[in-house]
Amino acid sequence: MQDDDKRLAAEAAVAEVRDGMLVGLGTGSTVRFAIEALGRRAAAGLGIMAVATSIDSAAKAAAVGIAVRNFADVARVDLTIDGADEIDHRLAAIKGAGGAMLREKIVAAASTRMVVIADASKRVAAIGAAKLPVEVLPFARSFVTARLTALGAAVTDRDGTTDNGNIVLDARFASLPDARALAATLDATPGVLGHGLFLTEVDAAYIADDGVVTRLERGGASG
Repeated sequence: MQDDDKRLAAEAAVAEVRDGMLVGLGTGSTVRFAIEALGRRAAAGLGIMAVATSIDSAAKAAAVGIAVRNFADVARVDLTIDGADEIDHRLAAIKGAGGAMLREKIVAAASTRMVVIADASKRVAAIGAAKLPVEVLPFARSFVTARLTALGAAVTDRDGTTDNGNIVLDARFASLPDARALAATLDATPGVLGHGLFLTEVDAAYIADDGVVTRLERGGASG
């Protein structure tokens, strides 16, 4: 049932894609359904190109016949479709379970519109229960760990590295009363290259619950 809802949310978001668009593809299990749906539309004649936020998503897109551009050559994206670990009614989100949050944030910043797709388990009253991924220059691992601990987080090292060759520290906070202040602190911490707080980037969300898809729009409109 959860996979059915992921697929429905993904297909609703993919319906926004128009001929000639450059589409940003996020990373994760829900985005896989969006890539498959886009592949079917591309096979039926939709003329699109894509940029991907991870090596994995780029490979999945190419496998279903979507032309993938190197984002290093791209300054602007029409529409990005991505998942979330948590998202609230204000469209504040925590992302990064797949470790691609730095690239995801860059592509989101380049996008005219960013939509999140999710099943109902990801919708929360307020973000903060999920662990917050922080991408860190390996050289700064101990320094950033100490900074996060001083901010009240329980910190664990994630195995492996990101597509950028960096490490991920997962920070779990007992509460997150001021996400904006935390984001500003992380942005100003030397050695922190990115984090999973997406507070202003998301323009809309398609959330599926037991077969029913709800669209939330920044500014209050929904459908």
